[in-house]
Amino acid sequence: MSKKKTYSVDTNLAGGLGWMDESFKGVIPGIYPSTTYERDADGSYPNGRVYTRDQNPNYDQPEQILAGLEKGDDAYLFASGMAAAISVFQALKPGDHIVAPKVMYWALRNWLLTLGADGGLETSFVENGDLDALEKAVIPGKTKMLWMETPANPTWVVDDIQAWSVVAEKSGALLAVDNTVATPILTRPIEHGADLVMHSATKYLNGHSDVLAGALVTKSKDDFWERIGRVRNAGGAVLGPFEAWLLMRGMRTLSLRVARASTSAMAVAKALENHPNIEAVLYPGLASHPDFEITSRQMSGGFGGMLSIRVKGGEQEAMDVAARLVLFKRATSLGGVESLVEHRASIEGPDTPCPVDLLRLSVGIEDAIDLIDDLKAALEG
Repeated sequence: MSKKKTYSVDTNLAGGLGWMDESFKGVIPGIYPSTTYERDADGSYPNGRVYTRDQNPNYDQPEQILAGLEKGDDAYLFASGMAAAISVFQALKPGDHIVAPKVMYWALRNWLLTLGADGGLETSFVENGDLDALEKAVIPGKTKMLWMETPANPTWVVDDIQAWSVVAEKSGALLAVDNTVATPILTRPIEHGADLVMHSATKYLNGHSDVLAGALVTKSKDDFWERIGRVRNAGGAVLGPFEAWLLMRGMRTLSLRVARASTSAMAVAKALENHPNIEAVLYPGLASHPDFEITSRQMSGGFGGMLSIRVKGGEQEAMDVAARLVLFKRATSLGGVESLVEHRASIEGPDTPCPVDLLRLSVGIEDAIDLIDDLKAALEG
C-alpha cells in the first residue's frame, strides 16, 4: 500500500492492512506453527514472544484489523465464541451480578444459569427492549456487567445500545455487546457506548463454515481487559495458527459477504412478509418491525443476513416446511456463504423463549430469487 495513513474499511480488509510475508515477499503472511520461541543469550526474548498459547504471530493481523473495525483499542482471539464470552464472565469475581436479556444465544444463557451460577455469579434476565426492567434489575454496587445481544438471536429484537450504556454508566457496570450478527460492517457498539464487543468469529467474520473461532474487542486497555488477558493465557482457549490464518482469509471478504447477505435477506423478508402461510416475518430491516426506528439509528449499510419466519400451523408445519427446503440446508450456525435453516425451539429445549412455530434463516450469498422460490415452494407444500 502507499504511504496514505487512512483507508476505508473495505480497503483495510481486502489488503489485510498491507501485511506481507517479509521473508519471501509473499502477498499473504505465512503460517507460524512454532509453539515456542528462542531466547537471546542474555535470557530475553527479542520479539517479545515466549509461548504460542497467546502469542502466536498469526493472531496479530486479525486482532489488529478487528480492533480497527470496531473502533476499539485492542482485540483478543479465542478458540470459539463461547470461549470469548465466558472469558469475560470468568474475569468477574464470585458474587458479582450480571444483567442479560432473556432472548440471547441459548448456549451462553444456559452457561450463566449453570456453570456460571456454580462459580458464584448471579444473573438476572430481563425482557428484550424493556429499559424499565433493565434499570430495575440493576443492583447498586453489585451489578458489574450488562450483557446484551443485538439483534437478538433468534427473534431479532433490537435493543438500544446507547440506552443500555447510560444504565451501565449510572450503575458503574461495564457494557458488553455480542455483535456477531450485525458485524462491525453494520454496527459498531463501541461508538454507541459499549465497553466490550464479542464475536463468534465462526460466523460472519470467517464466513465459510470451516473455522471455529471467537474474538473480543475492548474500548480501552484497562485493568479488566488485562484480567481477561490473564484468563485467556491461563485457560489456553486460543486458536491454532492455521485456524487463525483461515480466519484472516475469510475476513478479507467480510464487507462483500455482509452486503450481499443483507440485500438478499431484505428481499426474502419483503417477499414473504404477506405470504398467506406465514404468521410473521421477523427481520429488523422491515418498516413493520417494532424496533425499526432503533435499528435505523444503530445499523448502517444494511440490516444483516438473519431473519426468522413464524409458520402458520404450529410446530409440526414449521418442521415440515424446513424439511421441504432444498437450497436452505438444515444445520446449526449462521453467517456462512451457504443458506441455512433451523427450527430453534427443538434445538434449545423445553426452557427456550423461542416460539415453536419459528424457523431461523441464515441467508447466504446465493441468488436471492432462487432462495425466495425455494422458500415459497416449501411453504406451499
